[in-house]
Amino acid sequence: MNKHISNGEILIAILKKDAQVYSRNLIYLFLTILGLAVFVTIFWLVPDKVEEEITFAVSPSLSTLFSEGQKDLLAIGFPAEALEQLDELETAFEDEGLMLVELENEELLKQVVSGELEVYKTDQGRFVFHDSEGDQKKPDDSSRVNLQIGIAFPGSFLSEAVRGEKPKVTVYADAAVPEELRGAMEGFIREMTYQLAGRELPVQMPEEETIILGVDRMGAQISMQTRMRPLIAFFMLMMETFALASLISNEVLQRTVTALLVTPMRVGHFLLAKTIFGTALALGQALIVLALVRAFTADNWSLLLVTSILGALLFTAVAMLVGAAGKDFIGQLMFSMLFLVPLMIPSFAVLFPGSVAAWVKVLPSYPIVRLLYDVTVHNALWADSINSLLYALLWVVVIYGAGLFVLRRKVATL
Repeated sequence: MNKHISNGEILIAILKKDAQVYSRNLIYLFLTILGLAVFVTIFWLVPDKVEEEITFAVSPSLSTLFSEGQKDLLAIGFPAEALEQLDELETAFEDEGLMLVELENEELLKQVVSGELEVYKTDQGRFVFHDSEGDQKKPDDSSRVNLQIGIAFPGSFLSEAVRGEKPKVTVYADAAVPEELRGAMEGFIREMTYQLAGRELPVQMPEEETIILGVDRMGAQISMQTRMRPLIAFFMLMMETFALASLISNEVLQRTVTALLVTPMRVGHFLLAKTIFGTALALGQALIVLALVRAFTADNWSLLLVTSILGALLFTAVAMLVGAAGKDFIGQLMFSMLFLVPLMIPSFAVLFPGSVAAWVKVLPSYPIVRLLYDVTVHNALWADSINSLLYALLWVVVIYGAGLFVLRRKVATL
């Protein structure tokens, strides 16, 4: 009498076979280990701090500018108390997150902005200029200051501004400086000139609270390392699509499925086993990466786990579609790229934040990326993530259903 074989035993047997086949595929095994090592290494090499201080050069130095214009200012009746406030201007710049590098003359300013001279700031707060093409050594115990913009004031700037004249001020900028930063420097000069002349700006500015929309990140900018944390987990989930699609494609093309169907195994066993194996493979690697980059906390671990499971199911479903459609290695690779390239787009929308286009939000991977980002970066909790979870679950059901349908049809026609 034949021994009855349970569904659990059949599934375990298929899973063992899949694990053996996967372990023998040295290419994907090597790429998996390499991907884990590379992504985690990149994460810890990316800067974890954001430089929020704006650095620019001025010429001549503020002390020179004030001393040269002091006599003229007093002569035209400028209050002595106001002159004392001018002496505190440099400290005011530092309080506003601006670091000034004061240069003796305009020619030196040009050399610094153009990169002919390098500027280093010592631990004592002094600025040292270094000619990169000369024999002089770089100063010890110092860090380089990146100066790409500078302002050259005429010596008579203060007196001319107070008299209501138009002193010529030149803004020097490197070609890589964004146009908005140049405009900000020009606006800064205009505002300062108006104030020195005792005039108000010809416009009325609203309160700061009405200008900043959303969360004010001043002083709490998100570093590139923090932004990379959810993306690394997302890419690890996505990479396993290639391995599982290759496994399914080989079994279909080599008719391994047909051979297995003469055993007690049924098509449902085959599909369920592939789902479990692919999900476990992608999920396991994503969890390893998230643990290595310290993404889990006491508050977010459950939400992050559910998000990772949804992502693993999504890419397992994509792998089923690709594995059933590919007729050879090149075809399977082309189908993989056809699916995965659009699914990568939301990750770049997170890495470079801004207004996300409506069509990007429709992509199946968007809710997964959004959840990973909100949970790991903004510490979102369950109440904040319900809508994204339901949206992600809807896409998982749709694509998984399509993957099961296509793969079942493919197996049935063998």
